[in-house]
Amino acid sequence: MTMQTTSIPQAVVSELQRQFNQELAAAHAYQALSLWCAVQNLRGFAEFFGKQAGEEREHAEKITDHLLDRGVPPVLTELPKPRQDFAKLSEVAAQAFAMEQANTKGIHAVYEAALAAKDYPAQVLMHWFINEQVEEEAWCAELIDRVATASCPGGLSDLDRHIVKLLTE
Repeated sequence: MTMQTTSIPQAVVSELQRQFNQELAAAHAYQALSLWCAVQNLRGFAEFFGKQAGEEREHAEKITDHLLDRGVPPVLTELPKPRQDFAKLSEVAAQAFAMEQANTKGIHAVYEAALAAKDYPAQVLMHWFINEQVEEEAWCAELIDRVATASCPGGLSDLDRHIVKLLTE
């Protein structure tokens, strides 16, 4: 079965395809952060970053659904190898924040393409992503602050036990 393409502008298709793969790369990178935390016996952080990996896959699925609904097959590209070498948890938190900032730029690029092409369905989709990124960057900033203030082993252990609850409610 061949998909019938709709009137989705090529510039928007290109940006959506790029962002689709960026979301998958983010999921891959969050899985790497989760694994680093697990190796460090930071089970709460490992769980938290594992949940973030799942959330990024859900974001990719939103773009997949949008493309498919509009008759465009999503195209998978090679994923970059994520960073896995960290000396301390604060570097992991900073990496998460840098990833979210890059994701925000990518989402804005899709929105700008949709706006320029007057692709209203893609604009509506990107509104959801833009709002989501405000939340994503906010929890990253909070994560950096919380890790920085948990300077003693007991504080870090307590934070590890409660991080999922603190950052997901």
